[in-house]
Amino acid sequence: MDKFLTMLILGLVILVALVPLGLMAQGTAYGEWGPNDLQSAVGYIPAGLGSLAGWWHAPLDGYDLPGEHDTILTQAPGYYISAIIGIIAAGGAIYVIGKAVITNKE
Repeated sequence: MDKFLTMLILGLVILVALVPLGLMAQGTAYGEWGPNDLQSAVGYIPAGLGSLAGWWHAPLDGYDLPGEHDTILTQAPGYYISAIIGIIAAGGAIYVIGKAVITNKE
């Protein structure tokens, strides 16, 4: 394995390990606002967002596994699973797009 890939994997492992820090943050995460959050923050709901509200429900809503979880230790597994699924999905998409670009250049 080359040095760049090793450093990339190490960086991702460190970021995944730090994921539960989000549980200690106050307020909402940037860009994860629903229509009600935007209405209270800026006073209106953009038409496109309003028409898409309720269309998609996340598999791990709130990054949490089903059931009661009121402590950081019981909420952390959902965050870890979400982070790993996100890395796999984003990495897979980048890999497929990269392969398509390389194939088209040849």
